[in-house]
Amino acid sequence: MSSASPFTQPRAVWAVAFACVVSFMGIGLVDPILPALADDLHATPSQVSLLFTSYLVVTAVAMLVVGAVASRIGAKRTLVVGLVIIVVFAALAGASDSIGGIVGFRAGWGLGNALFIATSLAVIVASASGGFAGAIILYETALGLGIAVGPLLGGELGSISWKGPFFGVSALMFIALVATVAFVPSMPKPARPTSLSAPLRALRHRGLLVMGLTALLYNWGFFTMLGYAPYPMELDAHHLGLVFTGWGLLVALFSVFFAPRLQARFGTAKVLYVNLAALGVVMAVIAAGVSTPTTVIVAVIVSGAFIGINNTLTTQAVMLVSPVERSVASSAYGFVRFIGGGLAPFAAGKLADAFSLSVPFYLGGVTFVLAIFVLATGHKLLGEAERDLATPAAHPEPAVTPTADLPA
Repeated sequence: MSSASPFTQPRAVWAVAFACVVSFMGIGLVDPILPALADDLHATPSQVSLLFTSYLVVTAVAMLVVGAVASRIGAKRTLVVGLVIIVVFAALAGASDSIGGIVGFRAGWGLGNALFIATSLAVIVASASGGFAGAIILYETALGLGIAVGPLLGGELGSISWKGPFFGVSALMFIALVATVAFVPSMPKPARPTSLSAPLRALRHRGLLVMGLTALLYNWGFFTMLGYAPYPMELDAHHLGLVFTGWGLLVALFSVFFAPRLQARFGTAKVLYVNLAALGVVMAVIAAGVSTPTTVIVAVIVSGAFIGINNTLTTQAVMLVSPVERSVASSAYGFVRFIGGGLAPFAAGKLADAFSLSVPFYLGGVTFVLAIFVLATGHKLLGEAERDLATPAAHPEPAVTPTADLPA
């Protein structure tokens, strides 16, 4: 495996990485403005939670067709189309004056997000120096920075108006669009286009299905916290932005610097088991202390460390655990995990309305623990994937055909 620094890269990689940062900003961007949206648009928290549901469910379903699209029009064109859609729908969400309109435009945003994120890692791996592991680190760095900066930007712009964060993302994505057009070269399409049914058929492979179901449960807990934790904090948009920025910084630091060290010392499976258990404890703390804002704030920030570790190790494992082409594996995996993330905020809203605000967090804690048992059913396969990652000769790095062979 190459010893080159993952941060010494050509312009094409930096252009896509910048776009990745802005794309991932969209995950936490709306967190600081959730209470303001509810107040200004006279909506309930469960209605506002649909901003996550529409965005993530559409992203999930679109994942099933992105591979087929990219294999026919090429990776660069897929990136450009995705970025254009995000620019347009983020601006339309900012221009909307109803919660229903914003939810609908977030769905369109999710389509663009699927086209972009399902292709961006493929392009980074195809163009990056430093090998597969180096590309993963660079990608996770972009994810961490985006998650950290998103709430900060959302809080600052949201303190002026809840419309600000949407227009801000639209403007930044336009810059990323220009950079992608200017610096990312056209890449060859695969000789054989990917079929529309390939991602669903890939889920017949036990390793991929286990990782997908584990991620579904993990994302259920993760997006429950992301979608509902802002309410019991009782903070304004500016201070909510600072809280989630602290959370995002821990995501970035533990993703890039601590996850690889823990993996090397203890192994992927053991780290993930402990990590998921720790997240379950954090969610139980939030549920028990939901009436104490300080408890919720501290617990959410601390959770960033465990989320960062989980993101990096899971991304590596899922790319190696399935025998199918990596782009197909990624599409199938993305479909399953984003379904969990999309349904969780909606279910949390219904549970909070019917019972109390603590119930969704207790359920989120349970899903983290259940993920441990699901992951354990694939323990042997995970160990094999880890050995493949450590021995490149046993699992050679893919050729530069991003829409066919590379992770997406």
